[in-house]
Amino acid sequence: MTLPINHFKQSLLAGKTQIGLWSTLPSPYISELIAGCGFDWLLLDTEHTPTDVTQMMAQLQAVAGAIPMANRPPSAAVVRPAWNDPVLIKRYLDIGAQSLLLPFVQNATEAHAAVAAVRYPTQGMRGMGGSVRASNFGRISNYIQTAHEQLCVLVQIETAQALANLDEIADVDGVDGIFIGPADLSASLGYAGNPRHPEVDKAINDAIVRIRAKGKAPGILMVNHERAQECITLGAQFVAVAADLVVLREHLDQIAAKFSGTNTAAERSSY
Repeated sequence: MTLPINHFKQSLLAGKTQIGLWSTLPSPYISELIAGCGFDWLLLDTEHTPTDVTQMMAQLQAVAGAIPMANRPPSAAVVRPAWNDPVLIKRYLDIGAQSLLLPFVQNATEAHAAVAAVRYPTQGMRGMGGSVRASNFGRISNYIQTAHEQLCVLVQIETAQALANLDEIADVDGVDGIFIGPADLSASLGYAGNPRHPEVDKAINDAIVRIRAKGKAPGILMVNHERAQECITLGAQFVAVAADLVVLREHLDQIAAKFSGTNTAAERSSY
């Protein structure tokens, strides 16, 4: 028995563009639904959601079991731990996450720490978990020796300091991609709440080009589709173009607004 191939990682290494969906709705039911839509990858978030490790395992199982639309490959799950923390990283790897997006990486030292956390000694510091779900409960006999081959390490830069250290971060061996966080970056640059400020766009454009020039995959969340295409043209490879919570909220708000005032308050109370 061998490890499942991380097709998301292989696509990034091949220079292919991967279009994704950002998911912050912590429910396996929703994870299965969106995994069938046909996106190349799904970001399953724990940094800004109430998701814990047990919940995430159920979400990973739901994504793995989803039936994609005709002629579309299954979506790959990318898990974002709440922090670049070796204990959190270990737990998500043990339950079977193969791709991790690690937030708020500021420098090469922190990028090295992220890589070390996903690798077993002597190349890293990942704890020996025994018969974990990631090894099919011990059935993959060479899991410890080969796990790193199918693990994808993505680090998130989201401050002016991280931008200043971008080249050093990109030079870290074992970092497969660098994700630019527009919201936090805009705040760090002095434009909080305005991630489309021209200075923020300029910084993002420069970062995408620099990351690609270093041979690493640039990524970003950009729900403005015109701007998302601009980022792809510049070289961004893994781009989330929608967020499930935002899509749900906006469409329900629109439907509610469309029918508001259709009936009187008395009529509505009788339903």
